[in-house]
Amino acid sequence: QVQLVESGGGLVQPGGSLRLSCVASGSIFSINAMGWYRQAPGKQRELVATLTGAGITNYADSVKGRFTFSRDNAKNTVYLQMNNLKPEDTAVYYCNVYIRDRLNLKGTNYWGQGTQVTVSS
Repeated sequence: QVQLVESGGGLVQPGGSLRLSCVASGSIFSINAMGWYRQAPGKQRELVATLTGAGITNYADSVKGRFTFSRDNAKNTVYLQMNNLKPEDTAVYYCNVYIRDRLNLKGTNYWGQGTQVTVSS
């Protein structure tokens, strides 16, 4: 079994910064594809950024140049650094990680519990 725990959300003024973390623990052989998603009230969940196992990142146009997706392999942790935040970034943010189980190498997609980000003055 694998658990994902997110943290780092909160209330920030426009132009401010936050760093989201997503820590994976449990029976982990490898962490492959990773992503951050967000869902604003009344809207569908949307993709914010992805990070492949090879280290290639892709970002939604709305966050390019402001958000940075990174990982710390030793800590089984992925991060989303968010700078120059805007009110339209307000949403619940979810991490999504594809993990191969240490015992049987089976791959499974896991979701974090979500963390609220509110950008408001």
